[in-house]
Amino acid sequence: MTTPKIDLEIFDTNQSFGDIGLNENLQKAVQKAGFKHPTIIQSKLIPLALTGADILGQSRTGSGKTAAFGLPALNTLEEGDAYGALILVPTRELAIQVSAELESLGEFTNLKAVPIYGGQKINTQITKLEKRPQIIVGTPGRVMDLHQRGHLPYDRIKIAILDEVDRMLDIGFRDDIRKILGGLRQTHQTIFVSATISDEINRLAKKYMKDAKQLDVTSSSGSLTVAQVSQEYLPVEPWDKQKLLYHLLTHEETAMTLIFCKTKATVDKLTRFLTSKDIDAAAIHGDLQQSKRNAVMQQLRDGKLSVLIASDLASRGIDVENITHVINYDVPEDPEIYVHRIGRTARAGRGGIAWMFVTPEQGQLLTQIEALTNVEITIKEYPDFIPGPEPRAVRERKNKEEQRIEASREGKSRTKVDIPSEQEGKDDASFPGGVVPKGLPNKRMGGRVRTRRR
Repeated sequence: MTTPKIDLEIFDTNQSFGDIGLNENLQKAVQKAGFKHPTIIQSKLIPLALTGADILGQSRTGSGKTAAFGLPALNTLEEGDAYGALILVPTRELAIQVSAELESLGEFTNLKAVPIYGGQKINTQITKLEKRPQIIVGTPGRVMDLHQRGHLPYDRIKIAILDEVDRMLDIGFRDDIRKILGGLRQTHQTIFVSATISDEINRLAKKYMKDAKQLDVTSSSGSLTVAQVSQEYLPVEPWDKQKLLYHLLTHEETAMTLIFCKTKATVDKLTRFLTSKDIDAAAIHGDLQQSKRNAVMQQLRDGKLSVLIASDLASRGIDVENITHVINYDVPEDPEIYVHRIGRTARAGRGGIAWMFVTPEQGQLLTQIEALTNVEITIKEYPDFIPGPEPRAVRERKNKEEQRIEASREGKSRTKVDIPSEQEGKDDASFPGGVVPKGLPNKRMGGRVRTRRR
Protein backbone atom coordinates (compact mmCIF):
# COMPACT_ATOMS: atom_id res chain seq x y z
CA MET A 1 0.00 0.00 0.00
CA THR A 2 1.33 3.44 -0.93
CA THR A 3 1.72 5.86 1.99
CA PRO A 4 -0.45 8.98 1.48
CA LYS A 5 1.44 12.15 0.61
CA ILE A 6 0.07 13.88 3.67
CA ASP A 7 2.06 11.48 5.87
CA LEU A 8 5.24 11.84 3.86
CA GLU A 9 5.08 15.64 4.05
CA ILE A 10 4.73 15.75 7.84
CA PHE A 11 5.60 12.39 9.40
CA ASP A 12 8.58 10.10 9.21
CA THR A 13 6.56 6.92 8.76
CA ASN A 14 9.67 4.73 8.80
CA GLN A 15 10.33 5.40 12.49
CA SER A 16 8.57 5.21 15.84
CA PHE A 17 9.28 7.34 18.91
CA GLY A 18 11.15 4.37 20.35
CA ASP A 19 13.44 4.29 17.33
CA ILE A 20 14.62 7.88 17.93
CA GLY A 21 15.73 7.28 21.52
CA LEU A 22 12.85 8.35 23.78
CA ASN A 23 12.29 6.51 27.04
CA GLU A 24 9.23 4.38 27.69
CA ASN A 25 7.40 7.02 29.75
CA LEU A 26 7.56 9.52 26.88
CA GLN A 27 6.61 6.87 24.31
CA LYS A 28 3.56 6.12 26.44
CA ALA A 29 2.64 9.84 26.52
CA VAL A 30 2.88 10.39 22.76
CA GLN A 31 0.94 7.21 22.14
CA LYS A 32 -1.79 8.45 24.46
CA ALA A 33 -1.79 11.73 22.49
CA GLY A 34 -2.57 9.70 19.37
CA PHE A 35 0.78 9.84 17.55
CA LYS A 36 2.32 6.71 16.10
CA HIS A 37 5.17 8.26 14.11
CA PRO A 38 7.31 11.34 14.79
CA THR A 39 7.13 14.30 12.43
CA ILE A 40 10.16 14.83 10.21
CA ILE A 41 11.57 17.62 12.38
CA GLN A 42 11.09 15.43 15.46
CA SER A 43 12.78 12.41 13.90
CA LYS A 44 15.83 14.52 13.00
CA LEU A 45 16.09 16.96 15.92
CA ILE A 46 15.33 14.64 18.85
CA PRO A 47 18.19 12.11 18.32
CA LEU A 48 20.61 15.00 17.75
CA ALA A 49 19.40 16.84 20.86
CA LEU A 50 19.78 13.70 22.96
CA THR A 51 23.53 13.76 22.19
CA GLY A 52 23.77 17.14 23.92
CA ALA A 53 24.71 19.03 20.75
CA ASP A 54 23.83 22.68 20.21
CA ILE A 55 21.26 22.92 17.41
CA LEU A 56 19.98 25.60 15.03
CA GLY A 57 16.80 24.12 13.55
CA GLN A 58 14.51 25.45 10.84
CA SER A 59 11.15 23.89 10.13
CA ARG A 60 7.81 24.97 8.76
CA THR A 61 5.18 26.30 11.12
CA GLY A 62 2.84 23.52 12.20
CA SER A 63 5.40 20.72 11.85
CA GLY A 64 5.69 19.74 15.51
CA LYS A 65 8.56 21.91 16.72
CA THR A 66 7.36 22.11 20.34
CA ALA A 67 7.58 18.35 20.85
CA ALA A 68 10.82 18.31 18.85
CA PHE A 69 12.63 20.39 21.47
CA GLY A 70 10.41 19.49 24.45
CA LEU A 71 10.71 15.71 24.33
CA PRO A 72 14.55 15.69 24.49
CA ALA A 73 14.39 18.02 27.51
CA LEU A 74 11.90 15.72 29.22
CA ASN A 75 14.05 12.71 28.32
CA THR A 76 17.28 14.28 29.63
CA LEU A 77 16.19 15.98 32.87
CA GLU A 78 15.72 14.20 36.16
CA GLU A 79 13.50 15.01 39.13
CA GLY A 80 16.33 16.72 41.00
CA ASP A 81 17.15 19.08 38.09
CA ALA A 82 15.31 22.14 39.42
CA TYR A 83 15.35 24.98 36.84
CA GLY A 84 17.15 22.59 34.51
CA ALA A 85 15.57 23.81 31.27
CA LEU A 86 14.72 27.37 30.22
CA ILE A 87 12.51 27.84 27.17
CA LEU A 88 12.15 31.40 25.86
CA VAL A 89 9.08 32.29 23.79
CA PRO A 90 7.84 35.60 22.33
CA THR A 91 4.40 35.90 23.98
CA ARG A 92 2.42 35.00 27.06
CA GLU A 93 -0.03 32.85 25.08
CA LEU A 94 2.81 30.80 23.67
CA ALA A 95 4.33 30.40 27.15
CA ILE A 96 1.04 28.99 28.40
CA GLN A 97 0.62 26.77 25.34
CA VAL A 98 4.14 25.31 25.36
CA SER A 99 4.03 24.70 29.10
CA ALA A 100 0.69 22.90 28.80
CA GLU A 101 2.00 20.72 25.96
CA LEU A 102 5.12 19.77 27.94
CA GLU A 103 2.97 18.96 30.97
CA SER A 104 0.96 16.61 28.76
CA LEU A 105 4.04 15.00 27.22
CA GLY A 106 5.58 14.60 30.67
CA GLU A 107 2.45 13.08 32.20
CA PHE A 108 4.23 9.83 33.09
CA THR A 109 7.37 11.51 34.44
CA ASN A 110 8.00 13.40 37.66
CA LEU A 111 8.92 16.57 35.79
CA LYS A 112 7.05 19.84 36.09
CA ALA A 113 6.81 22.73 33.58
CA VAL A 114 5.59 26.20 34.58
CA PRO A 115 4.89 29.29 32.43
CA ILE A 116 6.11 32.74 33.53
CA TYR A 117 5.08 35.88 31.68
CA GLY A 118 4.02 39.48 32.08
CA GLY A 119 0.35 40.13 32.80
CA GLN A 120 0.08 37.69 35.70
CA LYS A 121 0.87 38.68 39.29
CA ILE A 122 4.56 38.12 39.87
CA ASN A 123 3.97 36.74 43.38
CA THR A 124 1.88 33.95 41.87
CA GLN A 125 4.78 32.98 39.65
CA ILE A 126 7.29 33.28 42.50
CA THR A 127 5.22 30.75 44.45
CA LYS A 128 5.39 28.34 41.48
CA LEU A 129 9.16 28.78 41.17
CA GLU A 130 9.64 28.09 44.87
CA LYS A 131 8.39 24.55 44.16
CA ARG A 132 11.56 24.08 42.08
CA PRO A 133 10.08 23.02 38.71
CA GLN A 134 12.41 21.41 36.22
CA ILE A 135 11.25 23.33 33.13
CA ILE A 136 10.61 27.08 32.91
CA VAL A 137 8.75 28.44 29.86
CA GLY A 138 8.80 32.21 29.80
CA THR A 139 8.88 35.50 27.96
CA PRO A 140 12.27 37.26 28.10
CA GLY A 141 11.17 40.27 30.15
CA ARG A 142 9.58 38.27 32.97
CA VAL A 143 12.48 35.76 32.97
CA MET A 144 14.95 38.61 33.51
CA ASP A 145 12.76 40.16 36.21
CA LEU A 146 12.48 36.95 38.22
CA HIS A 147 16.20 36.28 37.80
CA GLN A 148 17.09 39.73 39.12
CA ARG A 149 14.80 39.16 42.11
CA GLY A 150 16.70 35.95 42.88
CA HIS A 151 13.89 33.50 42.13
CA LEU A 152 15.22 32.05 38.85
CA PRO A 153 18.88 31.02 39.06
CA TYR A 154 20.67 30.81 35.73
CA ASP A 155 23.47 28.58 37.07
CA ARG A 156 21.13 25.56 37.29
CA ILE A 157 20.15 25.68 33.63
CA LYS A 158 21.34 22.67 31.62
CA ILE A 159 19.29 23.29 28.47
CA ALA A 160 18.43 26.70 26.98
CA ILE A 161 15.83 26.66 24.19
CA LEU A 162 14.65 29.61 22.09
CA ASP A 163 11.34 28.98 20.31
CA GLU A 164 10.24 31.13 17.36
CA VAL A 165 13.49 33.05 17.40
CA ASP A 166 12.59 35.10 14.33
CA ARG A 167 9.44 36.43 15.99
CA MET A 168 11.30 37.30 19.20
CA LEU A 169 13.78 39.36 17.20
CA ASP A 170 10.98 41.01 15.22
CA ILE A 171 9.22 42.26 18.35
CA GLY A 172 12.31 43.68 20.01
CA PHE A 173 13.76 41.03 22.31
CA ARG A 174 17.29 41.24 20.87
CA ASP A 175 18.96 42.77 23.91
CA ASP A 176 17.01 40.61 26.36
CA ILE A 177 18.03 37.43 24.55
CA ARG A 178 21.69 38.46 24.57
CA LYS A 179 21.56 39.29 28.28
CA ILE A 180 19.93 35.98 29.19
CA LEU A 181 22.20 33.80 27.03
CA GLY A 182 25.21 35.84 28.11
CA GLY A 183 24.29 35.14 31.75
CA LEU A 184 24.63 31.37 31.33
CA ARG A 185 28.26 30.89 32.34
CA GLN A 186 28.14 27.16 32.93
CA THR A 187 28.35 24.45 30.29
CA HIS A 188 24.89 23.92 28.83
CA GLN A 189 23.06 22.90 25.68
CA THR A 190 21.48 25.57 23.47
CA ILE A 191 18.74 24.95 20.89
CA PHE A 192 17.21 27.50 18.52
CA VAL A 193 14.07 26.61 16.55
CA SER A 194 12.42 28.88 14.01
CA ALA A 195 10.30 28.83 10.87
CA THR A 196 12.77 31.16 9.14
CA ILE A 197 16.50 31.69 9.70
CA SER A 198 17.89 35.18 9.15
CA ASP A 199 21.49 36.44 9.13
CA GLU A 200 20.91 37.87 12.60
CA ILE A 201 19.83 34.48 13.93
CA ASN A 202 22.96 32.95 12.44
CA ARG A 203 25.08 35.59 14.18
CA LEU A 204 23.38 34.83 17.51
CA ALA A 205 24.02 31.14 17.00
CA LYS A 206 27.71 31.70 16.32
CA LYS A 207 28.09 33.82 19.47
CA TYR A 208 26.13 31.71 21.93
CA MET A 209 26.50 28.17 20.55
CA LYS A 210 29.43 25.80 20.31
CA ASP A 211 29.82 23.88 17.05
CA ALA A 212 26.09 24.17 16.38
CA LYS A 213 24.48 21.54 14.18
CA GLN A 214 22.15 23.02 11.57
CA LEU A 215 18.89 21.39 10.57
CA ASP A 216 16.78 22.71 7.71
CA VAL A 217 13.67 20.58 7.58
CA THR A 218 11.44 22.14 4.95
CA SER A 219 9.41 20.35 2.31
CA SER A 220 11.12 18.76 -0.67
CA SER A 221 9.65 21.48 -2.87
CA GLY A 222 11.48 24.13 -0.87
CA SER A 223 8.24 25.64 0.42
CA LEU A 224 8.17 27.18 3.89
CA THR A 225 4.44 26.54 4.22
CA VAL A 226 2.85 23.26 5.11
CA ALA A 227 1.73 21.35 2.03
CA GLN A 228 -1.67 20.60 3.57
CA VAL A 229 -2.62 24.30 3.57
CA SER A 230 -4.72 25.23 0.53
CA GLN A 231 -3.89 28.88 -0.21
CA GLU A 232 -6.07 31.33 -2.16
CA TYR A 233 -6.41 35.09 -2.42
CA LEU A 234 -9.52 37.18 -2.97
CA PRO A 235 -9.22 40.51 -4.86
CA VAL A 236 -11.21 43.21 -3.08
CA GLU A 237 -11.46 46.97 -2.75
CA PRO A 238 -10.64 48.26 0.76
CA TRP A 239 -14.20 49.43 1.41
CA ASP A 240 -15.66 46.03 0.52
CA LYS A 241 -13.52 43.92 2.90
CA GLN A 242 -16.10 43.68 5.70
CA LYS A 243 -18.85 42.80 3.26
CA LEU A 244 -16.69 40.18 1.53
CA LEU A 245 -15.72 38.63 4.88
CA TYR A 246 -19.35 38.23 5.85
CA HIS A 247 -20.09 36.74 2.41
CA LEU A 248 -17.18 34.33 2.83
CA LEU A 249 -18.17 33.17 6.30
CA THR A 250 -21.79 32.62 5.28
CA HIS A 251 -21.05 30.84 2.00
CA GLU A 252 -18.30 28.47 3.17
CA GLU A 253 -18.24 25.75 5.82
CA THR A 254 -15.76 27.25 8.25
CA ALA A 255 -15.77 25.18 11.43
CA MET A 256 -13.12 27.15 13.34
CA THR A 257 -11.70 30.28 11.72
CA LEU A 258 -8.81 32.51 12.74
CA ILE A 259 -8.82 36.02 11.21
CA PHE A 260 -5.70 38.21 11.24
CA CYS A 261 -5.82 42.00 11.28
CA LYS A 262 -2.98 44.52 11.27
CA THR A 263 -4.18 46.70 14.17
CA LYS A 264 -6.03 46.30 17.46
CA ALA A 265 -8.60 48.86 16.31
CA THR A 266 -9.43 46.75 13.25
CA VAL A 267 -9.70 43.64 15.43
CA ASP A 268 -12.26 45.31 17.69
CA LYS A 269 -14.17 46.90 14.79
CA LEU A 270 -14.42 43.60 12.92
CA THR A 271 -15.50 41.72 16.03
CA ARG A 272 -18.34 44.19 16.61
CA PHE A 273 -19.39 43.91 12.97
CA LEU A 274 -19.53 40.10 12.95
CA THR A 275 -21.31 39.80 16.29
CA SER A 276 -23.90 42.30 15.02
CA LYS A 277 -24.46 39.83 12.17
CA ASP A 278 -25.05 36.99 14.68
CA ILE A 279 -21.68 35.36 14.00
CA ASP A 280 -20.01 33.92 17.11
CA ALA A 281 -16.77 35.92 17.12
CA ALA A 282 -14.26 37.00 19.77
CA ALA A 283 -11.22 39.26 19.74
CA ILE A 284 -7.73 38.79 21.12
CA HIS A 285 -4.99 41.44 21.20
CA GLY A 286 -2.46 43.02 23.52
CA ASP A 287 -4.86 45.47 25.20
CA LEU A 288 -7.11 42.72 26.58
CA GLN A 289 -6.64 41.78 30.22
CA GLN A 290 -4.79 38.50 30.66
CA SER A 291 -7.81 36.84 32.30
CA LYS A 292 -9.94 37.75 29.27
CA ARG A 293 -7.28 36.46 26.86
CA ASN A 294 -7.06 33.19 28.79
CA ALA A 295 -10.84 32.82 28.73
CA VAL A 296 -10.98 33.39 24.96
CA MET A 297 -8.21 30.85 24.36
CA GLN A 298 -9.98 28.29 26.53
CA GLN A 299 -13.18 28.78 24.52
CA LEU A 300 -11.18 28.15 21.36
CA ARG A 301 -9.55 24.99 22.71
CA ASP A 302 -12.91 23.69 23.92
CA GLY A 303 -14.45 24.20 20.48
CA LYS A 304 -16.95 26.74 21.80
CA LEU A 305 -15.82 29.54 19.51
CA SER A 306 -16.25 29.56 15.72
CA VAL A 307 -14.36 32.78 14.82
CA LEU A 308 -11.35 34.34 16.54
CA ILE A 309 -10.06 37.72 15.33
CA ALA A 310 -6.48 38.44 16.33
CA SER A 311 -3.57 40.80 15.98
CA ASP A 312 -0.24 39.22 15.00
CA LEU A 313 1.46 39.56 18.37
CA ALA A 314 -1.43 38.13 20.37
CA SER A 315 -1.77 35.19 17.99
CA ARG A 316 1.68 33.76 18.65
CA GLY A 317 0.38 31.39 21.31
CA ILE A 318 -2.52 30.09 19.26
CA ASP A 319 -1.56 26.47 18.74
CA VAL A 320 -4.95 24.80 18.54
CA GLU A 321 -5.24 21.68 16.43
CA ASN A 322 -8.82 22.21 15.25
CA ILE A 323 -8.40 25.50 13.38
CA THR A 324 -9.71 24.79 9.87
CA HIS A 325 -9.37 28.22 8.22
CA VAL A 326 -7.03 31.19 8.44
CA ILE A 327 -8.10 34.48 6.86
CA ASN A 328 -5.58 37.25 6.24
CA TYR A 329 -8.02 40.16 6.44
CA ASP A 330 -5.00 42.49 6.19
CA VAL A 331 -2.01 41.44 4.10
CA PRO A 332 1.14 41.58 6.25
CA GLU A 333 3.93 43.89 5.11
CA ASP A 334 6.48 41.20 6.03
CA PRO A 335 6.01 37.97 4.02
CA GLU A 336 7.47 35.94 6.91
CA ILE A 337 4.50 36.97 9.06
CA TYR A 338 2.24 35.34 6.46
CA VAL A 339 4.14 32.07 6.94
CA HIS A 340 3.51 32.17 10.68
CA ARG A 341 -0.12 33.17 10.26
CA ILE A 342 -1.17 30.31 8.02
CA GLY A 343 0.82 27.89 10.15
CA ARG A 344 -1.96 28.18 12.73
CA THR A 345 -3.97 25.73 10.60
CA ALA A 346 -2.99 22.29 9.24
CA ARG A 347 -1.50 21.30 12.59
CA ALA A 348 -0.09 17.82 13.14
CA GLY A 349 -0.72 16.66 9.58
CA ARG A 350 -4.30 17.83 9.28
CA GLY A 351 -5.51 19.85 6.31
CA GLY A 352 -6.31 23.54 6.37
CA ILE A 353 -7.36 26.48 4.20
CA ALA A 354 -5.79 29.95 4.08
CA TRP A 355 -7.49 32.92 2.40
CA MET A 356 -6.02 36.38 1.88
CA PHE A 357 -7.81 39.62 1.01
CA VAL A 358 -5.70 41.56 -1.51
CA THR A 359 -6.53 45.13 -2.55
CA PRO A 360 -5.45 46.53 -5.96
CA GLU A 361 -2.46 48.28 -4.36
CA GLN A 362 -1.16 45.10 -2.72
CA GLY A 363 -0.20 43.08 -5.78
CA GLN A 364 3.50 43.47 -5.01
CA LEU A 365 3.02 42.11 -1.49
CA LEU A 366 1.27 39.06 -2.92
CA THR A 367 4.20 38.49 -5.27
CA GLN A 368 6.69 38.77 -2.40
CA ILE A 369 4.75 36.21 -0.36
CA GLU A 370 4.69 33.79 -3.29
CA ALA A 371 8.43 34.26 -3.78
CA LEU A 372 9.22 33.54 -0.13
CA THR A 373 6.93 30.53 0.23
CA ASN A 374 7.65 29.16 -3.26
CA VAL A 375 3.93 28.61 -3.74
CA GLU A 376 1.57 29.99 -6.38
CA ILE A 377 -1.44 31.36 -4.52
CA THR A 378 -4.50 30.96 -6.72
CA ILE A 379 -7.37 33.43 -7.07
CA LYS A 380 -10.77 32.83 -5.46
CA GLU A 381 -13.79 34.79 -6.65
CA TYR A 382 -17.53 34.85 -5.95
CA PRO A 383 -19.63 35.67 -9.05
CA ASP A 384 -22.60 36.35 -6.78
CA PHE A 385 -20.72 38.87 -4.62
CA ILE A 386 -21.85 42.40 -5.50
CA PRO A 387 -19.22 45.05 -4.63
CA GLY A 388 -20.46 48.22 -3.02
CA PRO A 389 -20.17 51.69 -4.59
CA GLU A 390 -16.98 53.64 -4.21
CA PRO A 391 -17.32 55.77 -1.04
CA ARG A 392 -17.74 59.49 -1.60
CA ALA A 393 -14.66 60.29 0.51
CA VAL A 394 -12.54 57.95 -1.61
CA ARG A 395 -13.91 59.42 -4.84
CA GLU A 396 -13.24 62.98 -3.66
CA ARG A 397 -9.73 62.06 -2.60
CA LYS A 398 -9.03 60.56 -6.02
CA ASN A 399 -10.41 63.66 -7.77
CA LYS A 400 -8.20 65.92 -5.67
CA GLU A 401 -5.18 63.80 -6.46
CA GLU A 402 -5.97 63.89 -10.20
CA GLN A 403 -6.37 67.66 -10.05
CA ARG A 404 -3.08 68.00 -8.21
CA ILE A 405 -1.28 65.91 -10.83
CA GLU A 406 -2.86 67.87 -13.68
CA ALA A 407 -1.94 71.21 -12.08
CA SER A 408 1.58 69.94 -11.57
CA ARG A 409 1.85 69.05 -15.26
CA GLU A 410 0.54 72.43 -16.39
CA GLY A 411 2.84 74.27 -14.03
CA LYS A 412 6.04 72.59 -15.18
CA SER A 413 8.56 74.93 -16.82
CA ARG A 414 9.56 74.28 -20.38
CA THR A 415 13.02 73.22 -21.48
CA LYS A 416 15.80 75.75 -21.80
CA VAL A 417 14.93 76.18 -25.49
CA ASP A 418 11.24 77.15 -25.60
CA ILE A 419 9.71 75.54 -28.67
CA PRO A 420 6.48 77.33 -29.67
CA SER A 421 3.60 75.82 -31.57
CA GLU A 422 3.22 76.18 -35.34
CA GLN A 423 0.54 78.81 -34.79
CA GLU A 424 2.97 80.90 -32.80
CA GLY A 425 5.48 80.55 -35.64
CA LYS A 426 3.28 82.56 -37.98
CA ASP A 427 4.37 85.71 -36.16
CA ASP A 428 7.11 87.05 -38.44
CA ALA A 429 8.10 89.53 -35.76
CA SER A 430 9.04 86.72 -33.46
CA PHE A 431 10.70 84.61 -36.14
CA PRO A 432 11.88 86.65 -39.14
CA GLY A 433 11.18 84.82 -42.34
CA GLY A 434 8.59 82.62 -40.67
CA VAL A 435 11.09 79.83 -39.96
CA VAL A 436 9.93 78.02 -36.84
CA PRO A 437 12.40 75.72 -35.05
CA LYS A 438 11.06 72.19 -34.67
CA GLY A 439 13.60 70.85 -32.17
CA LEU A 440 16.75 71.52 -30.23
CA PRO A 441 19.96 72.39 -32.15
CA ASN A 442 22.24 69.49 -33.06
CA LYS A 443 25.09 70.86 -30.93
CA ARG A 444 24.72 72.71 -27.64
CA MET A 445 27.31 74.46 -25.55
CA GLY A 446 25.99 72.88 -22.36
CA GLY A 447 26.89 75.97 -20.37
CA ARG A 448 30.52 75.87 -21.53
CA VAL A 449 31.96 78.63 -23.67
CA ARG A 450 35.20 78.32 -25.62
CA THR A 451 37.73 81.08 -24.97
CA ARG A 452 41.32 81.76 -25.90
CA ARG A 453 42.23 81.85 -22.22
CA ARG A 454 44.51 79.01 -21.14
